[in-house]
Amino acid sequence: MRQWFDRGLRAVVPGRYLDVDELTLRAEALVSAYPERVTLRRIGSSRAGEPIRLLSVGRGDRHVLVVAGPHANEPAGGVAVLRTARHLAGADRPPSGPADTAWHFLLSLDPDGARRNERWLKGPMTMEHHFRNFFRPGFAAQPEWLPTAPGAEPMPETRALLDIQDELRPYLQCSLHSTDVGGGFVQLTRKLPGLSGPLVRSADGLGIPVELGPYDAFFWPSPGPGVFDMPRPEETDQFSSLPSATATSTWFHPNRYGTVTAVVEAPMWAVDAVGDASPHPDPNGALDTIGRTLRGDARLLSGLLEQVRAGLPATAGPLLAPVDEYLGVSPGLADEWASEAVRGPAPAGGGQPRPMNRARVMTLRIAARRLMVRSAGLMHQALADGGTSGDDAVAHDVRTAVDRFLTERCQAFEADCRARWIPVRDQAEHQFAVVLAASELAAGTAGTAGTAGPPRPRAVRA
Repeated sequence: MRQWFDRGLRAVVPGRYLDVDELTLRAEALVSAYPERVTLRRIGSSRAGEPIRLLSVGRGDRHVLVVAGPHANEPAGGVAVLRTARHLAGADRPPSGPADTAWHFLLSLDPDGARRNERWLKGPMTMEHHFRNFFRPGFAAQPEWLPTAPGAEPMPETRALLDIQDELRPYLQCSLHSTDVGGGFVQLTRKLPGLSGPLVRSADGLGIPVELGPYDAFFWPSPGPGVFDMPRPEETDQFSSLPSATATSTWFHPNRYGTVTAVVEAPMWAVDAVGDASPHPDPNGALDTIGRTLRGDARLLSGLLEQVRAGLPATAGPLLAPVDEYLGVSPGLADEWASEAVRGPAPAGGGQPRPMNRARVMTLRIAARRLMVRSAGLMHQALADGGTSGDDAVAHDVRTAVDRFLTERCQAFEADCRARWIPVRDQAEHQFAVVLAASELAAGTAGTAGTAGPPRPRAVRA
């Protein structure tokens, strides 16, 4: 029986993205193949009633938690958790890290949003097909973030994650993200000396550029290539125009247990220039062009949306919420990119010089183009899926303009950034390698982290 399962498990880790049902089926196959080592349980429910499932491998007093699908449009983590679980469960492969470690894999933190992305998962893997079918909820509806309104309760997906963090008290938590365009990098809530080495080796072996100044960590200290230390709440975090801040993320919730959280990014489309530390010949001119283009595109899309907004059905609301956010932050971002804090040799408040090299300029070029193609893609879906109750001629003209904008900007995105597709298997393999390296390093620095007693099983509020 075991031999049959081993042959069948070749399909457990595929070379393509998986939808929610496929991910569950392959997790169940692992449980069937290794019932003495692998379990699968439901730890909560999404807002739409989808199960939130936890796959666990091994038993021990110490724990590692790996979270896949924290953002709805980032599916590589699902393949990576199967890759890692298969590696750990296999009788012919020694477990990584301490022998007393149990590993736990949250298969999809946002299954509702993941289902809305299923139209592009099977390809073709072109930017235009991806962004025409892309979905990512507005910031307030993303479950990896805590509510900021006074007295507000976390979403059920967020509550499931917080509860499992409290139950396991892991010494390491890895959150698996997939940047759509760029390179590989890691963000850490606590220092893990030595992580840059295995990250760079994995990336080089798979043809993935190591990002030197990512948009999410533009102002953060970097102890080594591709590794960024998250700031304390009082320090400069991200661009002030953005709604997110690491201090309000779920990444810091298990700090009380000594947990280190590693946010592991792998790109869908790689851009080699994000790893180019050479000086940019004209950073000010480049940023002026990027900002001017961003403002103009945001004005154009805002004007098109306002022509049809009143006629869109209520069901278009989840699509329009992120569009309003993207278009709303764009002018402020363009202004920030023109400021001394970005262009100058050092961050506001002091710190080490951060020259505007080719990598950092390319990061902002990607960010600007991403905001606009995401907006256009979501607008395209709102117009195509819901229709409008307004003037048919106006709606037709707006649909035509949005479609043309999306096609042209995706083509320009690929050409301008020289973006190239990274095979899904390589995206997952990179996350796999970084997670194992982080576990070994974190285990050596954990001390008493994750050892405050055995896990406390709880009843699921489904």
